[in-house]
Amino acid sequence: MRRNPDPAQPPSLFGALWPLGAALILVLGVSLFVGRYPRPFFTPPGLLWSDDLAGQLVWSLRLPRVLTAALLGMTLAGAGTVLQTVFRNPLVEPGFLGVSQGAAFGAALSIVVLGANLPPLAREAIASVFALGGLALSYALARRLRFGGWVLRLVLAGIAVSALFSSGVGVLKYLADPLTQLPELTFWLLGGLSALTWSGLFYLLPLVLPGLALMLLMRWRLNLLSLHDETSFSLGTSPGRERALVLLGAVVATAAVTAVSGIVAWVGLVVPHLARRAFGADARVALPAAMLIGGIFTALCDDLARTLLAGEIPLGILTSFLGALGFALLMTRTRLRVTA
Repeated sequence: MRRNPDPAQPPSLFGALWPLGAALILVLGVSLFVGRYPRPFFTPPGLLWSDDLAGQLVWSLRLPRVLTAALLGMTLAGAGTVLQTVFRNPLVEPGFLGVSQGAAFGAALSIVVLGANLPPLAREAIASVFALGGLALSYALARRLRFGGWVLRLVLAGIAVSALFSSGVGVLKYLADPLTQLPELTFWLLGGLSALTWSGLFYLLPLVLPGLALMLLMRWRLNLLSLHDETSFSLGTSPGRERALVLLGAVVATAAVTAVSGIVAWVGLVVPHLARRAFGADARVALPAAMLIGGIFTALCDDLARTLLAGEIPLGILTSFLGALGFALLMTRTRLRVTA
């Protein structure tokens, strides 16, 4: 990386993103051969044709899991960038505004009340409804608080709403069958992709891909939506309508991946900061850069989760540890921006 000679000019979109795109493809390719079978830590490519079980493992289990991990990271990082930009709050991420906790409550409710045999699309729909409800409740509560600036009020409201949904999840865990539902719910809340197959990935796509596409198509409007409504309106936007549209895409995509993976924290907070530090605050570049970095980060964390120990480490634990460590280091570093 080198310093941008003119900080007012963001790097070109292609020049900024092609190294990240190449890195993501490389990480996904290498991840197919990372695991504990048939050999610890790495599977020689030649075994895919000489060992039938190894080939089935890679193509039927590891490939959809690797793709879902990248999709998960891209969604959380993209949603975090959108929320931080729209609400003009660098501390916002899906978990801070009740989105992730609302989605977790909806998915947990479907497991405990409606049964584990509920179709995945129905579970994702329920999670999306509660995720949207969490965001709306956080925003409404922040508007009614009488002290502090907007940033402080939004953070406080998000903490309260997240705690409310977390307590609801606790009640559901108490009511769950201790022999069947409770273990499934507990491990699901830790976050992970251990049970992911091709069918799980295909169930994600109808909600996640439109959400990601909507965020990318509106990335050039995020710069205007980050301004005050009067200023944004004077520049030709419809702030309320456009803000609701881009938030809908971010929340629905986040709810869909959360319903499958459980709570995977810190990706939506630290990755947008890293993208803005490297490429500037212009959302036209920062948003797709954050998505690519998020995909790389989550795919690497998933590699560690299924490789370090004989028993799989929950993905949410690794993303929280590495994300918090990276965030602390990032906040102590000088600002850098890169160009092509």
